[in-house]
Amino acid sequence: MKIARAIVPALIGWIGAISYWIGVGPEELPDASADVAIVLGAAVDGDVPSPVFRERIAHAINLHGEGRVSNLLFTGGQAEGDELAESEAAREMALAEGVPSDAILIETGSTTTLHNLAEAQLLMRDAGLDSAIIVSDPLHMRRAMEMADALGLEAQPSATPSTRYRTFNTQAPFLLREVYFMHHYWLFGE
Repeated sequence: MKIARAIVPALIGWIGAISYWIGVGPEELPDASADVAIVLGAAVDGDVPSPVFRERIAHAINLHGEGRVSNLLFTGGQAEGDELAESEAAREMALAEGVPSDAILIETGSTTTLHNLAEAQLLMRDAGLDSAIIVSDPLHMRRAMEMADALGLEAQPSATPSTRYRTFNTQAPFLLREVYFMHHYWLFGE
């Protein structure tokens, strides 16, 4: 019983500290630039990026338009029932917004954040691109950057300023999910 009285507060404190660390996110440089923006995949509805994914794509398009990146690299495979891979739907949106096709790279096989980054790293190597800005939602950035660092990617974070996760009711489940997946990554490396 005494052990439980010690363990439960320690566990609550640990979860609280990790939640805060994830919520604050990695430091971002407002004028960061790189060879490519890696956009981490998210769901599509048939052939249309989900609202969450649209915000990630739009942020990357803005980075390209500002001249902070020369290329966009969209990640994400095709889920059962979808007409396009996540990356293909992202490419279509970027093309419709005027991004030149020769500035867009895609990979269509990844299904997890770590796999997104590993496939992006291979594409970067093949294209002679050295540095990246990783684009995702603010609560996803900490885990994404931990994984990028482990892969040896020269990368900086740039969270979407227009995330769809704005209210407590949407942020809390996302944060709890990220706390779980961060621990999963630390324990199992995936």
